[in-house]
Amino acid sequence: MSLMIHNNLTNRKEEFVPIEPGKVKMYVCGVTVYDDIHMGHARSIIVFDVVNRYLRYLGYDVTFVTNFTDVDDKIINRANERGIEALDLSAEYIKKYFEDIEKLGVRRADIYPQASTSMPYIIDMVKEIVDRGYGYPTKDGSVYFRVKKIPDYGILSNRSIEEMRSSGRLEPNEDKEDPMDFAVWKGAKPGEVSWDSPWGKGRPGWHIECSAMIRHYLGDEIDIHGGGNDLIFPHHENEILQTEACTGSHLAHYWMHNGMLETKGSDGKTVKMSKSLKNFFKVDDVAKKFDKYTIRFYYLNTHYSSPLAYGEENMLEAQAALKRLWNNYRDLQACARDGPSGSPDNAAQAVCKAREGFTSSMDDDFNTRAAIESLFDLARTTNKMLADKTITKEGAETVLGFLDEIDDVLGIFPEKEKDDGSFADVMGILVDLRKELRKRKQYDLADMIRDRLSEAGYAIEDSADGAKWKKI
Repeated sequence: MSLMIHNNLTNRKEEFVPIEPGKVKMYVCGVTVYDDIHMGHARSIIVFDVVNRYLRYLGYDVTFVTNFTDVDDKIINRANERGIEALDLSAEYIKKYFEDIEKLGVRRADIYPQASTSMPYIIDMVKEIVDRGYGYPTKDGSVYFRVKKIPDYGILSNRSIEEMRSSGRLEPNEDKEDPMDFAVWKGAKPGEVSWDSPWGKGRPGWHIECSAMIRHYLGDEIDIHGGGNDLIFPHHENEILQTEACTGSHLAHYWMHNGMLETKGSDGKTVKMSKSLKNFFKVDDVAKKFDKYTIRFYYLNTHYSSPLAYGEENMLEAQAALKRLWNNYRDLQACARDGPSGSPDNAAQAVCKAREGFTSSMDDDFNTRAAIESLFDLARTTNKMLADKTITKEGAETVLGFLDEIDDVLGIFPEKEKDDGSFADVMGILVDLRKELRKRKQYDLADMIRDRLSEAGYAIEDSADGAKWKKI
């Protein structure tokens, strides 16, 4: 099965065919850096982290770009509240962003452009829009885009002009030729950060930042454009217009959008998590209660495009479910250390089925929920083998190798447990020491070793086959 992606541009699943064979150019809208990232941001960050990982797993040469909006009204307002420069505020939160994504187990994108350092090619693109007749300057030094010049406006959100007019998301300005027109350049206001331009001092509009950065780093057309589904209109619609005005071609071949994280409001109804509603949970705070593997599992156990409810009870459910996979992983590690040697055939058959389930699920629009279910099926199968003592050391190693392989995509198993050879040797010495103490009837010392290991999160289990240890 080929990789299929639900393309929001056409509203159907389509086979993924990159512009250049073997290579993928992907851009995902990043955050506006005026505060810490919250769990709503984290969903998009983790979703496209896994998309990036899986494309590389399939052998593609991926160039992954995600931006920082570091010039924006919210940044300016927050900086004024704190009495600092806007770019100093954004620099502070860019640094914090990288600290927070470490807590999510996210691999960094290849390029993180910033609006403030992209000004030459932002201004060049605005100038090209004006020169081609798609933009016009106003007396306050702003430049607006003539929306009606592009006949297919609304192609992504599937909205009519009238629906967009009544959306409540239009910028009022008496200097605009049409209420639908939007700013690609904003004339400077007193006290705001600004740059010189052919239209006087000013700063870029939100939408032009992404279009210009995509064009500079990835070219006129890219394979995949991603972001939250709250960005479809007006942000992504306007990106399409700007690029089409300059290049005559469509910006991205595939548009992917993750669903929103939702919380319950005071009236009991679910609403989107957002800073404006003040119903958000910062990643930094959540990471103090739950590790990065649990947070990732929580997001990945739901299809990326579906809405997802957030609450501590949801995180605890994810933690309990993930623990079942971890317990199976640890039992397989114990078998790989201490189990009998022999043919791995039955385990290899189970792995073959699991690999087929994993790849067919991921090829079906990155369906991580179904992919994870294939891991639970494998865990149930191998747990029965472990209970029946029908899995060998070599069989356990085969299963562990597969789990490590696909975890390069999902990132839900602790790294320290994947490479514990020297640690296992030390634990083996402690198990043997306890066995010797029991033989000498020094039960107090033997029990002390067992109890101290238990406090550290490790259990020693006595059986007819001898004592074995495992992570609790």
